[in-house]
Amino acid sequence: MSMDTVSARETVGLELDDVQSGVLHPRPSPYVGTYLLLRIDDRAAGRELVRRLHPVVSAGRPASDPARGAWVTVALTYQGLQALGVPQESLDSFAPEFREGMAARAAQLGDVGESSPANWEKPLGTPDVHVALAALSPDAARLAAVVERARRAHQELPGVEVIWRQDCYQLPTGRTSFGFKDGIGQPAVEGSGIPGSNPRERPIKAGEFILGYPDETGSLPPMPTPQLLGRNGTYIVFRKLHTRVAAYRRYLRERAASREEEALLGAKMIGRWHSGAPLALSPDHDDPQLGADPARNNDFDYHDDLRGFGCPAGAHARRANPRDALDHEGSVNVRLHRMIRRGTSYGPVLPEGVLEDDGADRGIVFVFVGAHLKRQFEFVKTQWLNDGIFIGAPAEKDPLVGANDGSGAFTVPQRPIRRRLQGLPPFVVTRGGEYCFVPGLRALRWLAELET
Repeated sequence: MSMDTVSARETVGLELDDVQSGVLHPRPSPYVGTYLLLRIDDRAAGRELVRRLHPVVSAGRPASDPARGAWVTVALTYQGLQALGVPQESLDSFAPEFREGMAARAAQLGDVGESSPANWEKPLGTPDVHVALAALSPDAARLAAVVERARRAHQELPGVEVIWRQDCYQLPTGRTSFGFKDGIGQPAVEGSGIPGSNPRERPIKAGEFILGYPDETGSLPPMPTPQLLGRNGTYIVFRKLHTRVAAYRRYLRERAASREEEALLGAKMIGRWHSGAPLALSPDHDDPQLGADPARNNDFDYHDDLRGFGCPAGAHARRANPRDALDHEGSVNVRLHRMIRRGTSYGPVLPEGVLEDDGADRGIVFVFVGAHLKRQFEFVKTQWLNDGIFIGAPAEKDPLVGANDGSGAFTVPQRPIRRRLQGLPPFVVTRGGEYCFVPGLRALRWLAELET
């Protein structure tokens, strides 16, 4: 592809009418949702499923009608595309990581021990997962209606089976099972019309998230062929993560002299207070008003706190997005690793103050959206979350979601002597996941009309 061609493409706006709404739209807050995984046993039935789902899927243009706040997103695994009869030449054009699948790349991602695929919740990580549906809505009534539309799409299709379901939700507080407000830091995608959450960050090129457009390097990312199949599609990472909330609370309680110190240590590990107020703006105490203000709670960088006295360099939020904390070249490259991340809670909330595990399955359904599985999700997971070299602490992993095994540490810079928390256990255990492709609407129609 010549640069002349790329330049011509840069003048073309995002074809939002062809992009599935779940790719770019921020979720309503609060919301409820359901994830479904399906297996295709009959090729004709699978194509009929896609044909029926096509009108259920909304396009990516922001809607002013609140009734359209409920939507379904359709994604397919590599095995799902095979089951539909996509020609091998097209299958070979997809990203290698997608073709291999998440389970095959588990060791590289740090999914070992308890998090290894051998311990995953079936059918996650198996060849049986072909289609993933995500239905999200601001309330239960609208969710039930949109799920029913999706159900009608696969009912009476004996060659299609629902093999897994996970209900999810967001609390009115917007907090995760660990008690921290989530979903604050999202990039703006150039041409989407949807603002980002950090006014200091220029919109990211559309090609970082949607296939068929120039990315931050000025190039067109590799796109599945034919163009009708690849353009306006993207990849998603879907992961079910069990959270050990009681163990996390005990870890803090045992190392803090007071409830105030306990809250501070938790904030140091995350990079934000429970309310969502960032340590970069409120390093000494929580500020609920700041945390609740979307115009301020992500309006910061780290250039004036390079040593991490306010927000430790190893804190979860700072590892996931170092902003301007690296050297000039590194800060520029941060844009190459930006992610759209959609975190969703599942399972019952562990009551406040409870320090013993009640045996319930609770956690986060993590969804990443992007055009570069390796450069975005896999790089951040392996180089920034599971490795401390880039922050100058090679023996340290992310204190919350890193692949810790009980031997790790977390450093809290402070004067006159830094504090080092030892013996970090795994607070998050991978229950399973998939790499999926989210086709554009024209591509869904192409898949439904395959004739082989």
